[in-house]
Amino acid sequence: MADAQAGARVEAGATAPLATPPLERLDEALGVAFDDPALREMALTHRSFAFERGLLATNERLEFLGDSVLGLVVTDMAYREYPEMPEGALAKLRAAVVNMSALADVARSLGLGDVVLLGKGEEQSGGRDKPSILADALEAVFGAVYLDRGLEVATSLIERLFRPRMQAYVRGEGDRDYKTILQELASQALRSMPEYRLEERGPDHEKEFTATVHLGGEPMGTGTGRSKKEAEQRAAAQAFARMSDRLASGTETS
Repeated sequence: MADAQAGARVEAGATAPLATPPLERLDEALGVAFDDPALREMALTHRSFAFERGLLATNERLEFLGDSVLGLVVTDMAYREYPEMPEGALAKLRAAVVNMSALADVARSLGLGDVVLLGKGEEQSGGRDKPSILADALEAVFGAVYLDRGLEVATSLIERLFRPRMQAYVRGEGDRDYKTILQELASQALRSMPEYRLEERGPDHEKEFTATVHLGGEPMGTGTGRSKKEAEQRAAAQAFARMSDRLASGTETS
């Protein structure tokens, strides 16, 4: 652990004090105090910030680590708390809880966008509220907490943040972004991305859209709606249900 922390300090390459909001705010939001401030700073360092200041370290390596820690903790939590849930349903639950949209929401609840270190271009283009930047930063934070405080503290933090969302999903509460959930599951199980094909009919004031989502060239779901978004969400929901059934029966392999 000491070697990892020392390496993080060197990699972080602390130069001059940064004109940014106090990064200690992250400790307050997480309820976790970092022993190594360099790890906290690295977790919040977006590549645009590092590039502008000639720094070597970004939060991308910590994001890679944190993604695995998050996946392990959420999978373990789902497995233990829902012992009667079959494999396909567990995969569906995990994908619903751990996806870019969900991670970005958690990051917003922590105020992560206020303390992430961004370059001027990302700052001006609204980067502090971009789902991809927020989700990546949150995973990097989990990686940093794991290195700094160990798996037990990281597990406690992740469970505290994600258990309410998992329970709400199981109860059927809240909106579900099936396009994002399907993309996560397809990426894990098929190593492919969903492709949506749209048809429309009717006059401009009464348009009706039909979306068909293809996975690996195979049509997997169809949905109809008054907007493209509504049609695609319904198609994704149908495809997600079919994929979950296949995973449960062992038809698809990851």
